[in-house]
Amino acid sequence: MTNDSARIAGLVGSRICHDLVSPVGAISNGLELIALAGQPGADEMALISQSCSSATARLNLFRMAFGTASSDQQIGGAEARKLLAGYCAGSRLSIDWQPSGDAERRDMQLAMLAVLCCESALPLGGKVTVAEEGDGWRVTGTGRRLQIEPEIWAMLSGGAMPGDLAPARVQFALLGTLAPDHGRKLEVTTGEAAVSLAIA
Repeated sequence: MTNDSARIAGLVGSRICHDLVSPVGAISNGLELIALAGQPGADEMALISQSCSSATARLNLFRMAFGTASSDQQIGGAEARKLLAGYCAGSRLSIDWQPSGDAERRDMQLAMLAVLCCESALPLGGKVTVAEEGDGWRVTGTGRRLQIEPEIWAMLSGGAMPGDLAPARVQFALLGTLAPDHGRKLEVTTGEAAVSLAIA
């Protein structure tokens, strides 16, 4: 395993743990409240249910984006939409998955990583749209304010991984590594209110 591969693996683990701490902690808080009250109340059960849904949705997306992908597994458009809707529930982000057909698991992985990249550019929330373009994808993020980190986005065009790359940005390193391995090219276009990532 190369140094970059080892770093990416560690950053993926950190990203997953960081994103699950909050919903799992909320479940623990709900159980503590039930223990203090002696019986479950509506508020406590709602907190636990919502937190379980959030944790499950994040795990499902992370499994698709960060897990091992093979070319012989097909993922349907309806499954992708359901997965992304769960991930966005209760947030300021919406994701419009437009393709209706099936796609290879490893191509779907690239699209999900691109979604996470575009999400990072929308600090105030917004909309990410995924559309088919030729035999590839175009993922576009739009919002009231864009936050583009040039050194981070440069990883998608062969730039080096920054030494201080945060776990929250590990999707850039992984997408920049996996796309060429799968014979895909990445092209980023940025504007005042949108960032677009083509996977060709």
